[in-house]
Amino acid sequence: MSDRSTKRESGFSLLEMMIAMALGTIVLGAAVQLYSQGVAATFTVSQRAELQQDFRAASDMLTRDLSLAGSGLGNNVQIALPTTAMIPVYGCDQSTHCYINGSAAAYPTQSGTPYLYGLIPGQNYGPTLNTSQGPTDVVTVVYTDAGFFLNCYGVTVTTSTVVQFRLPATLPPGCVLPSGWTAPQNVNDAVAGLTPGDLVWFTVTPSITCTGGCTPSVVVAEVTGVTSVNPTTYNVSFATGDVLKMNQTTSTSANLASVVSYVGSGTRIQVITYYIDNTITPPRLMRQVSGHAPMPVAENVVYLKFSYDLYNSATGTAAPNQADGGASLGLTPNQITKINILHMAMNGTVKGAKGGYQGLDLQTSVSARDLTYSNSYPIGP
Repeated sequence: MSDRSTKRESGFSLLEMMIAMALGTIVLGAAVQLYSQGVAATFTVSQRAELQQDFRAASDMLTRDLSLAGSGLGNNVQIALPTTAMIPVYGCDQSTHCYINGSAAAYPTQSGTPYLYGLIPGQNYGPTLNTSQGPTDVVTVVYTDAGFFLNCYGVTVTTSTVVQFRLPATLPPGCVLPSGWTAPQNVNDAVAGLTPGDLVWFTVTPSITCTGGCTPSVVVAEVTGVTSVNPTTYNVSFATGDVLKMNQTTSTSANLASVVSYVGSGTRIQVITYYIDNTITPPRLMRQVSGHAPMPVAENVVYLKFSYDLYNSATGTAAPNQADGGASLGLTPNQITKINILHMAMNGTVKGAKGGYQGLDLQTSVSARDLTYSNSYPIGP
């Protein structure tokens, strides 16, 4: 005869197990939700930080160029450009493609003559990205290239389309090289030298001695090629048919044809245009230099708008906040004293934690140091 154990096995009942699983599911779900919210918040913060970094880089580049408008060209600069049946343009590159809302932009004119200024407004020249906001703006600044010492070379206008650059044995007074330099860069230097699409500003006078002095002639022309004659001499071509229409041999003035055999100096100028390109998605803020291919500055720039403060020296009055750069008042860009960035708006690429795209909008003013200057606080006698 065997004994049966009366000892009861301990454990969970089915009800207890179901209750435990339900509680565990609730806790796990809460943990997953908290984790998801944390990840979303972290992603939103990182995206906003990236947006702010891109925005800061773009705004710094734009405001820096605006502050340099007219640098090296002199106050109140207005350089007459050649014109026959064509007005010189900006916004095109060597592939003949033009980018100002799919076209080229002509230089502003006075009495039929086009002029290059230190700053050129472009009200409503850009594309419309939002119907309620209307067209965007374009802005162009011009200043000399301080990093390329082209003015150390003497120039001779040999023909209407060729200028010879020669490095003299004794550098001219205006040639100031950095410490440790004994000579400027070569005209055809692979990094800093002249290339097709560059614009050169010439100041030349007749090669013969002038009785009572000579009045310098000023000419702007577009480089189309560079040939080395010897280590210190270069022939630079400025052939007709250039994309920016600067090299007009049939014009009666303000071109190389009118100053053949003249001598003097040349300086490379940078004609820099900012505009929005909406031919790609998302739209980009672009920066184009002279006749070269444009480069992107920042993506997702969705609005660009400017106004300008001017000083009318004839009447001694100010004309603030002019969207057209003073054109409707009969004023010219060389009377601009300040550039107001009304909007440079940028959107983020993803939605924020609470929905809706993130965005930033720059609104500031820049006083270009080399444009018109008016002393509002004169010192009395």
